[in-house]
Amino acid sequence: MAERNVAEFDNAAFLGSAGPGRRIVHVKPRLAFFSQGEHAEAIFYLQRGRAKLTVVSTNGKEATITLLHPGDFLGEESLVPETGIRTATATAITGCTALRIEKAELFRVMHEEQTFSDLFLSFVLARSIRTQADLVDQLFNSSEKRLARILLLMAEFGKPGRAEALIPRISQEALAEMIGTTRSRVNFFMNRFRKLGLIEYNSRIRVHKSLLNVILLDQLPERNTANPLLLFTPQGEP
Repeated sequence: MAERNVAEFDNAAFLGSAGPGRRIVHVKPRLAFFSQGEHAEAIFYLQRGRAKLTVVSTNGKEATITLLHPGDFLGEESLVPETGIRTATATAITGCTALRIEKAELFRVMHEEQTFSDLFLSFVLARSIRTQADLVDQLFNSSEKRLARILLLMAEFGKPGRAEALIPRISQEALAEMIGTTRSRVNFFMNRFRKLGLIEYNSRIRVHKSLLNVILLDQLPERNTANPLLLFTPQGEP
C-alpha cells in the first residue's frame, strides 16, 4: 500500500500572507488594533513593529501591562467560543504590520493543522509563564530591578546575536506604569544605569548586555534611593 503523501502545513506562509479569513493590516503609531471592551472577533499576528497592551481601571487609571514584538499574537480572547470581550487595548508604538485572522478561520486551522496548533499553544504557554514572572517580579523585586528587567525584555535579550540593542521610544511615565513606581524614580534609575555604562540614553535607549548583571548578579553599588533627584530630563522624550 502506497504511503499517503501529505504536505506539511507551512506556519510561516500562513502567518505571512493574506487568504480566506485573514488579511494584512497596517497600524500607524499610537493607533489601536482593538480597544478594551470591544467584541473579540479576530486575533492578530504581529509581523513587524512594536505594540503594547494597556488596561484602564473603572476610575480611569491606565496601566501598560506588556509590550509586544514581531512574532507575538494579540487578542487571545478570540478563543472564547462565544463572543469574547477585549480585556485590554492593543496600541502600536511604532508603525506595525499584522495579520488579522477571523475567529472562524482561527478555529478551523487549529482543528485541522497540528503544526499550527503546536505553535499557537506554545505561544499561549510562553505568555502565561511571562505573566507569572511579571507577578513575581512585582511582588519580590525592587523597582530598580523591575526597570532593568523591562528594559532587557524590550531589547529582546536572550535572542541569538543580541549583544546590545535599541528599544522603541517609550516615555518614562509608561515605564513607571509598567513597574509600579513614579516617573521621578524611573528618571533616577535611568540616570544611574547611564552613569554605570549599562545603557545609553539620547533620543533612544540603547541597552547593553551588562545590564543583565543587575538581574542575575544584583551587581549595583550601594546607594540610598529613598529620595531620588531628577538629574536630567532627556531631550525629545515622548
